[in-house]
Amino acid sequence: MSALIGVPGFSPSHPGIDQIGQECRVDPSVSVMRWGERSDALVLGDRVSLYAYVRLVLGDVMADPCVEMTIGSGTIVNVGAYLSGEGGLSIGSEVLIGAHAKVLSAGHEIDGGDEIIARNRITRSRIVIGDGAWIGAGATVLEGVHIGRGAVVAAGAVVRTDVPDGMIAAGVPARLVRRRRSADDGIAAAAAVEARTPAGFLRRLLGGG
Repeated sequence: MSALIGVPGFSPSHPGIDQIGQECRVDPSVSVMRWGERSDALVLGDRVSLYAYVRLVLGDVMADPCVEMTIGSGTIVNVGAYLSGEGGLSIGSEVLIGAHAKVLSAGHEIDGGDEIIARNRITRSRIVIGDGAWIGAGATVLEGVHIGRGAVVAAGAVVRTDVPDGMIAAGVPARLVRRRRSADDGIAAAAAVEARTPAGFLRRLLGGG
């Protein structure tokens, strides 16, 4: 069997998406909520994959210049994710967004207004997710947060503050756990362990490192 099972087919267009790159895969169940006339509010780069029941929310695209969503080349958005571009959402290239993750660039004012929250003004603040980042399954990223290049947000985390490049954030609320380890880190750690052995001591004594 040569067909890919459970993977959306190639989609040259999709309702509500203004610009769609080459070799994008958008499941037919993906839904877009928007109104108002704009031709650049929702843009996908090349080879973007949007899996089943992803929800893309822009609302009124004329309400504020910040309203937009761009998803970079090679990014994969897994099943049931909810992405809001109401306050602006910029997702880099080769990003992984896990199943049922939520990226929320807008909300409602909770202080100083009506006691009925739905009557209060919309708050908006851009979210930026850097190239190569990973937003784990069920994680929530809130208004105004920047997720750095290659950063990781653990499954189920609630992120209220920025995550720098290469860092791992986990928990509710999320906190920085550690920096991702590189291959060089592993080599250095192995060398440090070896240096504490008798053979390592002898090698240093003889000037061999």
